[in-house]
Order: sequence, then C-alpha cells, then structure tokens
Amino acid sequence: MLVRHDPWSLMTRLQGDIDRILENRMGGVDDTSAGAVADWTPAVDIREEDNRFVLEADIPGIKPEDIEITMEDGVLTLRGQREIRARDDANGYRRIERVSGSFYRRFTLPDTADSEAIEAHFNHGVLEVSIPKLPKVQPRRIDVKVS
Repeated sequence: MLVRHDPWSLMTRLQGDIDRILENRMGGVDDTSAGAVADWTPAVDIREEDNRFVLEADIPGIKPEDIEITMEDGVLTLRGQREIRARDDANGYRRIERVSGSFYRRFTLPDTADSEAIEAHFNHGVLEVSIPKLPKVQPRRIDVKVS
C-alpha cells in the first residue's frame, strides 16, 4: 500500500484543534466581539467559498443607512441601531420580545482576505458581506546555479 508523504499533516491537525478550542471559548472562530457592550447581538452565519468568505447577519427592522461596517487592522466591525419606540401598556403592548437598541459584532479576517474589495448588500433584513480572497501565491522552484 502506498501512502502519500505529507510533512505538514501534523501541523494542520494541530491548527484545527486549536481553532476548535478557540471556537468553543469565544463563541465563534472569527468572532472577537465577546465582551463588547451592545443591547443585542444579531445572529451571523459565515461560510467559505472557493473565492470568497460570506458573512450573513440577521438584522430585520434596521434601515441600511443605520448600519456601519468598518475594516481596520484585519478586523471587520458591524454596528448599528434598531429604533427604540415606546412599548408600554399605554401604547397597547401586552408582550415585548423583539429587542431594540444598538448591536456590535467584530470578526478577525484571515490573511487570505482581500480587505480592499469587501462589499455589502442588504435584502429583506439580511446583511450579506462578501469578502473576496486574495489570489493564491503559487510556490515556485528556484534553480541552483553552479558557480
């Protein structure tokens, strides 16, 4: 039986184990907003495709102009505000479950992310942030010359 030699397999497994540990402690692999002050936290899904990362955040009831997305030092920050309206018995409310106020989420992007080409779209209460990947640098062979 032939077995392919992969000298980096142990390091790859170690990195995966470390990522899983951090994911369990921080609430998300790339989420650095643990401990941030906010009134509520939108649910976020992150998926990786061949040429980009896609972040989808559920933020219904928010106007696109009330969403702020910034990128600084490899950290993508989402923040915004859902309008607070008087919701008490005088206004006919008997039950209040939807949260209002500010939200705040931060995500550390991998080195492969192209921070200059990030785009965001808002549709039916879902914010989609597209983060393209940089082109892969291919290894090249360097010839040894005889002196």
